[in-house]
Amino acid sequence: MKRFAQILLCSIITISGTTAISTSTSQAASGQVSIMLDDYSLPFPVQPTVMNETTMVPFRAISEALGVKVVWNQAKQEITASKTGTAGTKQVVLTMGSKNAVVDGQVVKLIASPQTVQGSTLIPLSFFSSQFGATVAWNQATKTVSITSPKEDIYTMGFYALSSFDERSMVSSFDSVAFGWSRIDKDGQFTTQGKEYRWPQAAGTVTPESIIQETDQQGTTPYLMVYSVDGGLELTKNLEDMTLQNQTITAIVDTASQKGFKGVVLDLEGLGWSGDKAKARSDYNAFIKNLSSKTDQAGLKLSIVLHPLNSSYTGYDYRTLASLADDLIIMGYAFEDEKSPEPLVKVDEAITLALKEVGKDKLILGISLGSENEQSVNAKIGLAKRYGLKGIAIWRIGIIGQSAWTEMNKSVFK
Repeated sequence: MKRFAQILLCSIITISGTTAISTSTSQAASGQVSIMLDDYSLPFPVQPTVMNETTMVPFRAISEALGVKVVWNQAKQEITASKTGTAGTKQVVLTMGSKNAVVDGQVVKLIASPQTVQGSTLIPLSFFSSQFGATVAWNQATKTVSITSPKEDIYTMGFYALSSFDERSMVSSFDSVAFGWSRIDKDGQFTTQGKEYRWPQAAGTVTPESIIQETDQQGTTPYLMVYSVDGGLELTKNLEDMTLQNQTITAIVDTASQKGFKGVVLDLEGLGWSGDKAKARSDYNAFIKNLSSKTDQAGLKLSIVLHPLNSSYTGYDYRTLASLADDLIIMGYAFEDEKSPEPLVKVDEAITLALKEVGKDKLILGISLGSENEQSVNAKIGLAKRYGLKGIAIWRIGIIGQSAWTEMNKSVFK
């Protein structure tokens, strides 16, 4: 993983800021305070409450959403929180009923001592900003506490299309980039020709091959992306015709190897809309098993782009596909008009459904900048961070724009 960002575990807000939060929040009655993490509500086992003019919130719920490991010691009545990042491991020990916290071996005073309410440990909200790098803001009108998670180094993939050339300087900021220069055509054949998803022409001395080579030299892993949609049953044709399928897989692997790619991203959409959906899943599993054996032999990585499990396309067996590929990319978009920010509740549902089938270390959240903007994109990134997913995949370079890029840099990029 590239050095996009340092995990800012030791970021400390000012004393005056902490005081303002405690004083303002004290005006909210118990049960009225809501908590937003990265612009999306965070569920709690018990409601935040106000004790002696200090807002108290469930410790484990916020900690785990920030990627902090929490361990409870019943005998000592202690709770230990730790997180490891590029700067090392931060450890905090809290004792029930004590205002003395131990942070990396040093005693730190709390505004209020941890308390147990309905089996949950509550601590002062300001503690999260002073010890775990989160930024805390209070909105008196809505009685809402907004928490912004700290910048974090997670895996990032960018998609590069024909029209991505003007933003190619962003390529080096990603861990990997998938170049959408090939497809399976209407006849079920693999090709690098056509109107889109085709091999681009050279721009002076800049050739597609030189872009791939430069990407690799900069430390970003180049992938060949293969796109298709089953609108004319071209995918179904390929899945059911073994001769055609073997030709397709051989062509994909040969092209990736010969052109200097280090992996393959398969974006084959539209399976399971109608017809025998169980057969579609079985056939696609067999296709991926066939492809996976060939990419393994060629030393190529394999990523698979998938419709979310709460979409209308049900031809994808997440569990089996995860066992055959290096990772799965959830298309967290196209829920509505594809122009407005995607509904967070639907993206959240897509992630939680996927996590029932696949471990978080193999899941990447796909985010479309065609839908998102500089105000909304970090909320989607925040969900990937909240669930501890492997990373994010941005569709696409070329439409990111400087304002969205600047905001994204606050969350994961350097």
